[in-house]
Amino acid sequence: MKTFFGIGSGSEFGKIVAMDRFDSGRSLSPIRQAEAYWTALLTGDSVPMRAQIDPRGLENILEYTFILERIAPGLARFRLAGSHLNKLAGMEIRGMPLTAFFEPAARDDIKTRLDRVFSAPAVVELGLISKGKMGRANLQARMILLPLRSDLGDISRVLGVMVSDGAIGATPRRFIVSDHREHMVSKLQRPQQADPQQAVGFAENQGTFKGAPHLRLVSSRDE
Repeated sequence: MKTFFGIGSGSEFGKIVAMDRFDSGRSLSPIRQAEAYWTALLTGDSVPMRAQIDPRGLENILEYTFILERIAPGLARFRLAGSHLNKLAGMEIRGMPLTAFFEPAARDDIKTRLDRVFSAPAVVELGLISKGKMGRANLQARMILLPLRSDLGDISRVLGVMVSDGAIGATPRRFIVSDHREHMVSKLQRPQQADPQQAVGFAENQGTFKGAPHLRLVSSRDE
């Protein structure tokens, strides 16, 4: 039986979810894995807490995974980002806004979609295209944005995954939105589980955004 997530038997959550219930005999895509992980954390009408996100539950997709922090209506910056996103951007993106991944003409659209994640709240999935330039082929990608609550209880964080299909190339990629799906959190089916309690998830430096070129597995001893 493959373990999808869980902090372990000593955890206050004490929750292990078997991947068998999601997996049909082949590997799930990073987006579907993150979506299933997040959905399993839902309780009642409550969006999962940021502190509930344990990197051990996402360890096989960490390179595609990111955490956003809302900084203004329609704007959010990367607090953590996997190496795949850094390759797409051609640089370390921690501390940069999500809109940096998009062409100027697409930024108002992505601001609208992002605001829906926080305000509805909603799960938003985006189809993305980076147009080929200087002999490069078009690059397709997909992104999912899953709302999270901060330690203060407000919906101001996002668990996200971004994956691309094709050669990235040596220069930064910028995208437009080709399609999108939106699902209201209030209408999603929730699995039965215990009430959420405080737990340690991704370690973050609350002050600056230096270093950390990719996500890493941490324990409480790192804090």
